[in-house]
Amino acid sequence: MWKMRITALIFIALGIFLGSYVIKTENNGTNPFKLGLDLSGGSYLVYKADVSDVSDGEVKSSMDSLRDVIERRINAFGIAEPNVQTETNSIAGESEERLVIELPGVTDLDKAVEMIGQTPFLEFKVERPVEERDAILEEQKKLKDALSQSNDGNDVGDLDIDVNLVKKDPYYISTELTGKYLEKSSLQFSQAGVKNGGSIQSKPIITLSFNKEGADLFEKITTDNVGKTLAIYLDGLVVSAPRVNTAISGGSAIIEGDFTIDEAKEIVGRLNSGALPIPIKLISTNTIGPTLGHNAVNAGVKAGIIGLILVALILILWYRLPGLIAVVALGVYTSLMLWLFKFIPVTLTSAGIAGFIISIGIAVDANILIFERMKEEIADGRTIYTAIDNGFKRAWASIRDANISSIISAIILFWFGTALIKGFALTFGLGIIMSMFTAVTVTRSILLSFSKKESKKNSKIIRFLYKSGLTK
Repeated sequence: MWKMRITALIFIALGIFLGSYVIKTENNGTNPFKLGLDLSGGSYLVYKADVSDVSDGEVKSSMDSLRDVIERRINAFGIAEPNVQTETNSIAGESEERLVIELPGVTDLDKAVEMIGQTPFLEFKVERPVEERDAILEEQKKLKDALSQSNDGNDVGDLDIDVNLVKKDPYYISTELTGKYLEKSSLQFSQAGVKNGGSIQSKPIITLSFNKEGADLFEKITTDNVGKTLAIYLDGLVVSAPRVNTAISGGSAIIEGDFTIDEAKEIVGRLNSGALPIPIKLISTNTIGPTLGHNAVNAGVKAGIIGLILVALILILWYRLPGLIAVVALGVYTSLMLWLFKFIPVTLTSAGIAGFIISIGIAVDANILIFERMKEEIADGRTIYTAIDNGFKRAWASIRDANISSIISAIILFWFGTALIKGFALTFGLGIIMSMFTAVTVTRSILLSFSKKESKKNSKIIRFLYKSGLTK
């Protein structure tokens, strides 16, 4: 009996300690809750990634690289807790890769877009075979002539023009070598230099160093294209097209162009902060003001407090002593959950708060199943200790099955849901797991500590305290 009481006291002390920690760290700001964009305010950007030139097997790795690059770029600006995620959306039967960016605290949308847009897209292209070049140029000439004739009222819809050829670059073909494999970029000056008013000045050049995989690709590309030009594109424009005189190993390349020193420095900085492995296009933006986010936090906290108070009142009025003990266990549950949100940490969104509030209801549901079973045991003449013990054992199957099905639902929502749904699923799933612990362990320990195992008969006071409903 004393062991059970000590265990109950430990659980209560743990709840008080964790609750005090949550309140203290929130008040002094040492470890505040991590709030999502909808609660803290900021910018929400959605980009469409162009993966048309990426093989199916490389799409996921390319999107992961894109996400890493963007995160590195944003972190350079000192933004607290940016959230960058990749999504695959199905539109009209076709999949579309998207990059979703949340920037808490950045309410200047133009600034947010500029941050992402400054990251350049670097790619290398080789000369197209003469036959293909001539075929493309021929199709483009046919289209140009047809368009000029259409100004006189002629219809160009029936012309035999290969649309796919018209869209291609007649001079260069894209390779697998992109900024995805860039390890470092630096500013140097050519030894030959350029004349400026009779004096010789060094010309700024940009050197590129690739990782091992990029170095192997670069060596293969230069080996296969000796005697041809290798075009270097930055943000879709040719900045350099040197001739390959021999195969180049070691993974180093040079970009030469009519750069000023300031322009070269800017390009180097942008490349080092992250060259995009695949091009992206902004398709959606949204800004949430800090006032709206603050109001959402207040509304969520208010709803949670009101819900807890109403649940506590109903439990105490209907189940009396067991109801009071359930309220204490519910307090331990709430403290434990709030501490977990800080410890993991969990990014709280309005949907996440909703998941937490719903999990409180499920925690109460487990207690109700136990108490109703206890009432049946007492009605059959069993002592309080035996009724409590049997009530927990015989209600466990229902509690287990109901909670497992809810956990499975939370896992499915987290696995397949969007960022907003994942926030709900995470807090909901954690809440269910913790509610099983508090209902079956904390509530049971406290209830058993109020009863005597050796008691042979229930007194009137005991029967009154454990009887449910508003009757005597």
